Amino acid sequence: MPTDTPQPSFVLVRPQMGENIGAASRAMWNFSLDRMRLVAPRDGWPNPNATAMASGAGRLLDEAQVFDDIAGAVGDCTYVFATTARPRDLTKPVYSPEEAMREAAKRIGEGQKVAVMFGPERAGMENEDIAQANAIISVPVNPQFASLNLAQCVLLCAYEWQRASSEVIHLHQELAGTDWAEVQEIDHLSKHYEDRLDEAGFFFPEHKAGSMKLNLRNLWSRLPLTRADVQMLHGIMRQMVRWKSNAAVAAKSAPGTKKPD
Repeated sequence: MPTDTPQPSFVLVRPQMGENIGAASRAMWNFSLDRMRLVAPRDGWPNPNATAMASGAGRLLDEAQVFDDIAGAVGDCTYVFATTARPRDLTKPVYSPEEAMREAAKRIGEGQKVAVMFGPERAGMENEDIAQANAIISVPVNPQFASLNLAQCVLLCAYEWQRASSEVIHLHQELAGTDWAEVQEIDHLSKHYEDRLDEAGFFFPEHKAGSMKLNLRNLWSRLPLTRADVQMLHGIMRQMVRWKSNAAVAAKSAPGTKKPD
């Protein structure tokens, strides 16, 4: 059974290839849409090629409603969009996919039933088909190559539906089991490096030491460091100091090394 989530119905008008129907169902289910309606599929229904292409979204195909004509497919809807890439010389509002799905979300939120129609692969819907829609969805594509694959168009509209109907997290930082470093932890790291670099004679000449230390502290404050990063940087510096000490001891104890008088 379809989910109870309020959503538009996606209507494939006279789809020609079962593979494209299956790919469309997969695109819908990627964004939690499961109301597929088919109008006079060319190769009949069900279609094994569609099932093979659905890749886990076969439930949508099993539950798809099949109609003989558009009037039957959208008869219970209160607002219908028709997708097209070509000018149609029809007086209708023309939406971008983004704005169309915002409008769909608003209407569905008010209790209306909304459908989005997609035309057959070869040339899209006829003007007689689009005349039955309330509005047009036009994708701003390359005018020199405006044709979209059926499943691509379904995917695009389904994605915009997801954006319009639910909160989308536009940026998420995966911390991989750690947390952001606190100011005091970064300050301790800064002092560790400053002390060891001072011992190594890095801050030279002396009259530039103050600005060099300030730049180094500013560097640490700009970096988005995690606690794991801070621990690793402490470890790097400790190992470098340890390596230098061990190298010095080894050099002194090497055969033939002249001892100071």
